[in-house]
Amino acid sequence: MARTNPVTWLGSPTFPKAAHQALSNTQQRRNLRKATTTIRTKRANAVAELSDWEQLRLAGEAIKDDVLSNLDVYLERLEAAVTARGGVVHWARDAAEANQIVLDLVRAEGADEVVKVKSMATAEIGLNEALAAGGVTAIETDLAELIVQLGHDRPSHILVPAIHRNRAEIREIFQREMPEVPADLSDDPRALAEAARQHLRRKFLSAKVAISGGNFAVADTGSIAVVESEGNGRMCLTLPRTLITVLGIEKLVPSWRDLEVFLQLLPRSSTAERMNPYTSIWSGVTPGDGPQAFHLVLLDNGRTAALADQVGRQALRCIRCSACLNVCPVYERTGGKAYGSVYPGPIGAILTPQLVNDPEDKQAASLPYASSLCGACYEVCPVRINIPEVLVHLRERAVRAKGRLAPEAVAMAAAAWVMTDPKRYEAAQKAGSLARFLAHDGRISQLPWPGSRWTSARDVPEPPKESFRTWWRRNRG
Repeated sequence: MARTNPVTWLGSPTFPKAAHQALSNTQQRRNLRKATTTIRTKRANAVAELSDWEQLRLAGEAIKDDVLSNLDVYLERLEAAVTARGGVVHWARDAAEANQIVLDLVRAEGADEVVKVKSMATAEIGLNEALAAGGVTAIETDLAELIVQLGHDRPSHILVPAIHRNRAEIREIFQREMPEVPADLSDDPRALAEAARQHLRRKFLSAKVAISGGNFAVADTGSIAVVESEGNGRMCLTLPRTLITVLGIEKLVPSWRDLEVFLQLLPRSSTAERMNPYTSIWSGVTPGDGPQAFHLVLLDNGRTAALADQVGRQALRCIRCSACLNVCPVYERTGGKAYGSVYPGPIGAILTPQLVNDPEDKQAASLPYASSLCGACYEVCPVRINIPEVLVHLRERAVRAKGRLAPEAVAMAAAAWVMTDPKRYEAAQKAGSLARFLAHDGRISQLPWPGSRWTSARDVPEPPKESFRTWWRRNRG
């Protein structure tokens, strides 16, 4: 069985170490730069078509905040609606509980293989690994997820998990992992997609059980919505006899009218489309049509703890559009795997530490520092998550967890002592100006310890020969 909270990958280094390694992968950096530039340009054009985009963002923020403020009410309403329509609701406090529930349901159907719709929640809890340990094979049916699975790889993007792979690499993976693929398979995207289609078709037609996530759940009617672009989701959601959906407890919207807002926000923010090619919505069980058994697993796994944080809770508004990844300069250069988490990029930097909620987890604690605080992520977020605000909040929390003798606390105390006295402050300025002798071409690339902790990852501008105070006294005094 998977560990209790597998949001982060076991054995992953802290972000600074992983980022340093990732920066040496020039092919990955080229792949990411090309892909993210294309996606964000298309997104900007799609958003520009709507004159009321900012009003939609405000509406999305307000709806999500209402749900988070009244989550207990909406969850009970959802459970009652799903049950009334023939579904069964299961409550899971953590990953281990959710995995055991799903494994027991699959075994009850006598299945040793399941097909899956792309789902961040099931990746978060390590469901595939838990099923494998229980003798059940999970088949990813989303093309990018299939590439990652067959490549024995890790996803690096929320929307496009295989964004770090190019066509030649994908062809090599298919030729190695799919026995039915011809030796002369082309790396043309159509040929690769057709190879995946042929590989998956037999799985769809023979599967007894499908497992999905959910983009949204409508509390009033118990309806679950999944949006996708390939049609694999529609196959999983209609052909198997049993459907199991794993859903984070924050994914609710109160009514169908609220769902309308998000079906405008999500596709334009994620795939730069006016609407998703496939929007599947189901409410419980319909006799003679689609799955005849529906199970909804409502997952907490750290969300309740995050909800208690008045600043950090806004991360639970996230609708997993990945817009923040595509504008982030840090993500573009390091890739998603450097974050060591199921959730990469800016949203992962604030969501993962809260879901893990363990000050001893150094990898998770390092993620709030994976940002330049430029604010581009906040500008594009369709539900107005102030990611820079949460990053600073979580950095403060990480420092406090280390205690009063943490290096950051000592440095800030020293800075406060210097800055509260004009003479000490001026003396420090004069001493600091001597660093200009270490500069080259206007930059300082290497400082002695403890300054080396800064210059190991970034340059320092050359300090001026005289301070503003000195210049003012000389010219205006």
